Amino acid sequence: MAALIALAAVGAALFAAPCHAAENTGDAFPHGLSYMTAFGPKNYSVVSLLYGVIVISLVVMTIIGVLVLAGALIRGRRGDAATLRSVPIERGGFGLLFIYIGIGLSFLVLTATVVWNYSVLADIVAPSSRPVATVHIVGHQWWWEVDYEGADPSRNFVTANEIHVPVGEPVKVTLSTADVIHSFWVPALTGKMDTIPGQHNTTWMQADKPGIYRGQCTEYCGQQHAHMAFVVMAQAPNEFKTWWDHQLQGPKELRAESGLKSAEAGQMVFMKNCAVCHTVRGTMAHGKVGPDLSHLMERHTIAAGTLPNSIGALSGWISNPQHIKPGNFMPTLDLSAEDLNNLRSFLETLQ
Repeated sequence: MAALIALAAVGAALFAAPCHAAENTGDAFPHGLSYMTAFGPKNYSVVSLLYGVIVISLVVMTIIGVLVLAGALIRGRRGDAATLRSVPIERGGFGLLFIYIGIGLSFLVLTATVVWNYSVLADIVAPSSRPVATVHIVGHQWWWEVDYEGADPSRNFVTANEIHVPVGEPVKVTLSTADVIHSFWVPALTGKMDTIPGQHNTTWMQADKPGIYRGQCTEYCGQQHAHMAFVVMAQAPNEFKTWWDHQLQGPKELRAESGLKSAEAGQMVFMKNCAVCHTVRGTMAHGKVGPDLSHLMERHTIAAGTLPNSIGALSGWISNPQHIKPGNFMPTLDLSAEDLNNLRSFLETLQ
């Protein structure tokens, strides 16, 4: 009976588990770090397995609890007059048969669960179609480098902390690290995978609904481990292509626009103070130590999900990054108020 109940529960979990995406709620990050729902084929069968194992566990706990309670009540009715010495050792009755049946049914349920696990692993090992792009992700203390690779090498580019993917199409993801072990996790789209020094790991993900999906490093990697987040932006395929084309463009020509004198001065401040560490495509800034800042103002956050990408937050980050994210490798720049204002004006043009 226990096995029948458990197997029935497994079937119910397969059909009733909320595996597919709900509609976006309109929040800034509607899809957070919840692994209880799935928004892509990499996770549908995983979430079904999750709910199935939960139901099996609850059924087993319920049966054991009922049997223990029943035994206690029956023992209570018989009284405690009999002692252990007066109870004869007998092989009659249905005690051993009950144990044999219980062991046999438990074996069947556990075997079915193991087979289910291996079936899920086989289902998610590779996408059903060829990936449309390859994204190389490098973990840094404490931000994410994102390198896009297409069919044409001349159209490759690098960005940071935000990953764009086309809806309904798989993307290959390769993972490495520039320093220590990190762990890449987008619970709504794909499972965890570590970035290990000297090793390249490969996974994939696919979003079946447009939206913004939160990701996080889940391997302790130092002081600012908690502030090493990222987002995955799922867009319609035509919007994804437009975004890719835009990423290949450099910044606007500042000198050609009369209203951008402050931004032009800010570009000089940037080249003097920031270009050694950061890259801006289309300029002489080719630094590789910090995140690529090309099209910075298109991103939702700065400092790897630590702050919203607003002018006030950007000013505070430039002025005193160690106060906001202690231990990070960005130096505190000794800028005058005028230089800070000009630098901010330049960064605002990186769209």
